[in-house]
Amino acid sequence: MAIIGIDLGTTNSLACVYRDGRVERIPNELGEYKTSSAVSVLEDGTVLVGAAAKERLVSQPESTAASFKIWMGTEKTLTLAGRAFKPEELSALVLRQLLEDARRYLGEPVEEAVISVPAYFNDDQRCATKLAAQLAGLNVKRLINEPSAAALCHRYSAQTGDSQMMIVDFGGGTLDVSIVECFENIIEITAIAGDNRLGGDDIDRAIAAHFCRENGLMEETLDPILRASLYRQAETAKIALSSVPAASISLQQGDAQYSLVLTNELLRTLCAPVFQRVRAVIARAMKDRERGGRISDVILVGGSAQLTVFGDFLEELFGRRPHVAAAPDEIVALGVGLCAGIKERAEDLQDLVMTDVCPFSLGVATVNYAGDKTPHVTVLIPRSSMLPASRQERFVTLVNNQDTLRFEIYQGEGYFASENLKLGEVRVQVPPGPAGEQFALVTFTYDIDGILHVSAKSSGGDYRDKLILNPNLRLTEEGKAQAMERISQIQLAAQGSQRDQLLLERGLRVYRQAAGRWREMAAGLVGYWKQLMDRGSLIDRERSYEQVKERLDWLEAQAEADPFAADFWCDGSGDEEEELFGDISEEDAEE
Repeated sequence: MAIIGIDLGTTNSLACVYRDGRVERIPNELGEYKTSSAVSVLEDGTVLVGAAAKERLVSQPESTAASFKIWMGTEKTLTLAGRAFKPEELSALVLRQLLEDARRYLGEPVEEAVISVPAYFNDDQRCATKLAAQLAGLNVKRLINEPSAAALCHRYSAQTGDSQMMIVDFGGGTLDVSIVECFENIIEITAIAGDNRLGGDDIDRAIAAHFCRENGLMEETLDPILRASLYRQAETAKIALSSVPAASISLQQGDAQYSLVLTNELLRTLCAPVFQRVRAVIARAMKDRERGGRISDVILVGGSAQLTVFGDFLEELFGRRPHVAAAPDEIVALGVGLCAGIKERAEDLQDLVMTDVCPFSLGVATVNYAGDKTPHVTVLIPRSSMLPASRQERFVTLVNNQDTLRFEIYQGEGYFASENLKLGEVRVQVPPGPAGEQFALVTFTYDIDGILHVSAKSSGGDYRDKLILNPNLRLTEEGKAQAMERISQIQLAAQGSQRDQLLLERGLRVYRQAAGRWREMAAGLVGYWKQLMDRGSLIDRERSYEQVKERLDWLEAQAEADPFAADFWCDGSGDEEEELFGDISEEDAEE
């Protein structure tokens, strides 16, 4: 029975396992390590997860969802092909796909998983992640903060000396910043800060909004397919600017053609509001660390951290260039894989010690006087406290003959209780008496797995203790059974079909992008490949797959070619086109 580590990401997800003294990445059916965190419902009700689903964001946006991680722990509902899904249900489908890939790769049952979450995920979001794992059939006892996992992997693999470093994890939908102190075999997280609604998706939105402004378009009135294409091109252009000086985006609506040339200078201007929010998060982490001293290094992880403009911004902020971690897209998953090894008590990891901190302050609602209608929070465990942490406070009665003390438990940084997330409450009985005479001792204990235990003992001897389990997302056993039944009845695409469906979806996207004879070629390829899929012959598809893929690769390159690139204009000889398509005919497509 294996324990796996899972990085459940906004954009991509990845599973790892620790065995034979190293972390192994688990490939999916396509032979790739990263699985797109996208879900799409086909016409027959079958669900696609991964790259094929991501392709359908453009062709079938009403049946497809991505970036749903940002809605974890909320009441948001997403409708795909007429079916309603909660964010944790969509995440459960991604986890189920990763679980099936892991079972196939390992050839044995998977007993348990360790899952990474953004460090600044609150209790609602952490509970939603655990619920998603339960719905996927996974036993999850441990959640680890993403930058903590990255720090563990970096320290373990780089074998650097004693140091204090900053990990900046900038992904598709979240930002986490952690201050990490390393001494011998101890990795200690001393401060964390984050923004759960800030990531590369915000940059894509800024590019798309600018494109519409420059071309006199209203984004909200764009056809959903055109809007999805715009966002896909914005992401592609953003990434391309880390290796080329300019990239173009174009849309055709009817007879009108709209375009924009994106440069790093323009991108930096568009990113300014995003980077100001990044600066505020970094400043908060720096202020929260208990010990001073110089930061020896700044390590960047996550897909968005690789952008040149982001590195330029941080270089101006810190006065020197930060380091992009080795395998920045995978370092969190590799760290979670190490955590899985530690949990399995792997012999070569037994001496490795990692501590973590409390991401949000925890306290109880209190009032200053009997008639106070706006309770505030008295903090017992401040944010960035080392875990496990335990604190005790004494609270007294406010009115004569008061016989009960009620403690509402909150998580967050707001002064007033109403500004924070309520986690639960505990009540104890006290003997009637003069105001201020009777009291209760309240103890908070918060462990490394993010579980809060609260106890209260009154001056009269009444004692209550409970685990605080989030009431907003804890389903009843009946509700959980119904949700699990609903998810289990959803049929994931059969093994072997993801690759074929991905090729079809790519062909459909290229058809929409292309024009003229290239569009006709794309139509021929789509028709030919769809017929092979409909016939159901695996042998026929295997024989034709590489040839169709090669032709589609060429067509995609033409459809997405930058018209401003120096080598775009050719001499018209069409040798490569003839070589690839010389033998394809209308009869091939109709066969």
